[in-house]
Amino acid sequence: MTLKTLNYDLTVCKTAATKDIDLSADFYFVGKTDEEISLVCRTEDTPANTVARDDGWRGFRIQGVLDFSMIGVLSKISTILAENKIGIFVVSTYNTDYILVKKENFERVMKVLEDKNYEITR
Repeated sequence: MTLKTLNYDLTVCKTAATKDIDLSADFYFVGKTDEEISLVCRTEDTPANTVARDDGWRGFRIQGVLDFSMIGVLSKISTILAENKIGIFVVSTYNTDYILVKKENFERVMKVLEDKNYEITR
């Protein structure tokens, strides 16, 4: 399985309103519930008015389109990283999953996954 790195820093934050989010940015995830509005975006695109903010993330995606019938893809990766005491933050799209890790763990994550026969493209 191929993993594609995202070559920029990411921020995970909460905003008070969706109007604060730059919807013209080329990379972001928004999750809105009855309790919060969460945003994952490039650090330089983080809104000025955040309720809470956590910088210092890097990410990678599972390359290609994952069919909904594929079971355990994310579970295998998360288990490998948990066994190595590496926390993750995951967001999913219709096509695939994005795994975020703290920036200081990123190179170690890539090495651990390569050692488990994942192909890494940068």
